[in-house]
Amino acid sequence: MSAAPLPVTVIGAGLMGHGLAQVFAAGGHAVSVYDPAPNSLATLRDRIRGNLRDLGEDESAAERVTPVPNLAEAVRGAGFVVEAALEDLAVKQELFARIEAACPAETILASNTSVIPITRIMEGLRDRSRALGTHWWNPPFLVPLVEVIGTEWTAPAVVEQVIALHRGLGKVPVHVKRDVPGFVGNRLQHALWREAIALVEEGICDAETVDLVVKNSFGRRLGVLGPIENADLVGLDLTLAIHRTVLPAIDSRPEPSPLLEQLIAAGKLGMKSGEGLRRWTPEQQAALRRDMVETLKRARANDARGDTETQKDASHGDREPRAEG
Repeated sequence: MSAAPLPVTVIGAGLMGHGLAQVFAAGGHAVSVYDPAPNSLATLRDRIRGNLRDLGEDESAAERVTPVPNLAEAVRGAGFVVEAALEDLAVKQELFARIEAACPAETILASNTSVIPITRIMEGLRDRSRALGTHWWNPPFLVPLVEVIGTEWTAPAVVEQVIALHRGLGKVPVHVKRDVPGFVGNRLQHALWREAIALVEEGICDAETVDLVVKNSFGRRLGVLGPIENADLVGLDLTLAIHRTVLPAIDSRPEPSPLLEQLIAAGKLGMKSGEGLRRWTPEQQAALRRDMVETLKRARANDARGDTETQKDASHGDREPRAEG
């Protein structure tokens, strides 16, 4: 539980919003949630209870979440507001203008946008020193990372306070020091996607092969070996030699792949239409989603066990390791 609970308001009760509300509530915070859709608010607590039940956690945390149908009322007493609305710049700008007009002067304002620069979202505020980005990953109650993105106007103390707030929730907050589109995680993710799609477009392999290669090679290591660690592990001299050969051949177009535009024009939108880069039956979709959630749950459980072991070691002080066998 966070050491310093404070009133939190989440703007949006959808896929991300209800997950954010769940994490803050489980961390001991009183959470108000605003959404213009009545049904989203009506089902909010039940969805949170269902998640908590599935995780084997205390469902009573849902009682700390209050659905509020009026935006001004939802933010009136907030210490921290996080917006999880549509990925639309105009919508976000309009929301934050209304939020700033109704919330206390000391309230910290954050956007959960995935790629839109925080500077663009917050540029119209009167007090931009209290505004920043907090990009969570889906599902927010299973993926630990939160990217904390300041702008040229954000007060350093605000960044520090928000990092401490999320660390108190058991998250892994990182400071993104420059406000760029996609921040860190999505820039890395979509650089991989660009090359993956290019491999299919150029007939080097089919879409299924791309996924098999990633999941059965470096994807196995990514949970414990990041790309910078990997470069240092193999040696920067070898990394440089590899880059001199492979980088000129990697797709570097600044615009999206024509293959994406062709598929979309043909109505092949991905799982929602049954076909995108790959074909998907309803059973395959359900199995993939189930496998993803179960894998993330196991990783979360392993993280929790690791934290417990670390605490036990600390309680016993420094001890010499024993040889076993």
